Amino acid sequence: MKYFIIGGAGFIGSHMATKLIENGEQVMVFDNLSSGSESRIAHLISNTNFYFVKGDLMNKDELTNAMKGYDFVMHFASNPDISKAVEFPRIDLEQGTIATFNVLDAMRANKVSRIVFPSGSGVYGDVGEIYTKEDFGPLLPTSMYGASKLSAEGLISAFCHMYDIQAWIFRFANVVGIRQTHGVVFDFINKLKKNPNELLILGDGNQSKSYVHISEVIDSILFCIEKSNSKINLFNVASTDFIDVNNIADIVINGLGLRDVRFKYTGGRGGWKGDVPVVRLDVSKINKLGWKSKLTSEQAITRAVEELCR
Repeated sequence: MKYFIIGGAGFIGSHMATKLIENGEQVMVFDNLSSGSESRIAHLISNTNFYFVKGDLMNKDELTNAMKGYDFVMHFASNPDISKAVEFPRIDLEQGTIATFNVLDAMRANKVSRIVFPSGSGVYGDVGEIYTKEDFGPLLPTSMYGASKLSAEGLISAFCHMYDIQAWIFRFANVVGIRQTHGVVFDFINKLKKNPNELLILGDGNQSKSYVHISEVIDSILFCIEKSNSKINLFNVASTDFIDVNNIADIVINGLGLRDVRFKYTGGRGGWKGDVPVVRLDVSKINKLGWKSKLTSEQAITRAVEELCR
């Protein structure tokens, strides 16, 4: 199998590229390195089954030419900083919606029939304590990032029905682990390294969500590709529990070996404009298929802290 991984020098994409190469597959990474880094794929460069192209999804001709001869697209490219849209409202339109259309149109031109797309819990919007299933609605995102993921899902659905494409779409909880460059765990570690006496926490610290380790994300994707075969295969992926930000802060502080750290809060339910303070994903569908997270949210975060602090 020949895999074309878009955003393959990013957090999730680089882990997928590594796993596929370990499995003996042929992989091309297509990445403009705006948020990705060659350092994440440096260990793959010497492998004869691995190829890297520095390319931009906004250049459709370049993308279409690079994709020729590949069997399976994995589209991990997007704006990784959700809050950035407050200052730059077009960023998710361009790096999410338009970029995804270009990917799908390049697939159509090259007759590539399969795609993996990581969506996110942000498509559900702010619905409080409701456990959202994949068929929950209406879907009313509160962020540009969530809106772009939802619009990308719609485009994928349309291309699947019009051009005989098959898709696996995943609505992930918060993903943590080695190579991550954003998120609360990464943010807390960096803040505490700069000032081990005080930690600024966005919001009120009671934001409560599920967290899943990157290793389990990769496992869930490959499992679902093997076990599900509908035209559009849509799954929530999360641990079966959740944890709040104050507890995450305690785990990070303990992982860094610190004591007596003062907490300072910016206040409010959410950490930033568009943040969803409470997320509950119903994972019964993927559990019924046969996949279940082995790590709790606390265990996933603890492992991520250990990896990021090495």
